[in-house]
Amino acid sequence: DNTSCCIIKEQIQLLDSIGFEWNILDSRVYGSDSWDVRYEELVSFVKDFGHTRVTKGFAKNPILANWVNAQRSEYKKFQPGIASC
Repeated sequence: DNTSCCIIKEQIQLLDSIGFEWNILDSRVYGSDSWDVRYEELVSFVKDFGHTRVTKGFAKNPILANWVNAQRSEYKKFQPGIASC
């Protein structure tokens, strides 16, 4: 079970496949649900809104907003020379 503390190459590829936008403000995720649950919520968000810019003020699902920002932060750590986990 992958949790929100770590991102792996396959997860980055999944996010890339739905047009995930990586360069937005960093934050840490709050919540204990699995990575897969949050990913499915993001897929649903993309279907509804056509983008991955889930803002901190997204009242309908603030945990998703925090998770999205955390994924961006983890992605930066995953870049060459920096380990995510």
